[in-house]
Amino acid sequence: MTRLLELAQTNRKEFVRFIKFAIVGTSGAVVDFGVLNLLHLVFGFSKFWANTCSFSLAVINNFTWNRLWTFPESRERPLRSQLAQFALVNVAGLAINQVVFLSLDRYVFGPWLGPLGYNVAKAIAIIVVLFWNFGVNRVWTYRGIK
Repeated sequence: MTRLLELAQTNRKEFVRFIKFAIVGTSGAVVDFGVLNLLHLVFGFSKFWANTCSFSLAVINNFTWNRLWTFPESRERPLRSQLAQFALVNVAGLAINQVVFLSLDRYVFGPWLGPLGYNVAKAIAIIVVLFWNFGVNRVWTYRGIK
C-alpha cells in the first residue's frame, strides 16, 4: 500500500511538472509566433529562416524558465552542461518542427488558408515538438530529478 501511495505521488508530481513544462512552452510559443511573424511579414525572411530564429529564441526562453520553475532542482547542476544537453535535444526538436511546419504549410494549410496557413502549421509543429522535448529532456537533461 505504501508503494502504491508513493507511485501515485510520483505520478502526480510528474503530471504537475508536465503542466509547468507546457506553461513554459506556451510562453515560448508566444515568443516563437511573435518572432516568426515579425521576421517573415515585416523583415521578409523566408519561412525557413524566420522559423529557425524564432524557434531558437523560444528555446532560450524555455530553458531559462524550465531551469528556474519547472525543474528548480536542476540549478544544482552545472549550467553549461545542462544547456548543452537542452540545446542538443532542441536541435532535433528544430528538425522535427521544420519538417512538420514547412510540410503542413506547403501541402495542407498554405494552399487552403493562405498567410494564415503557416501559423496553423506552426501551431501543430509546436504541439508535436512539445512531447518530444518533454520526453527526451525529462529522461536526459533532467534525469534523476525527483
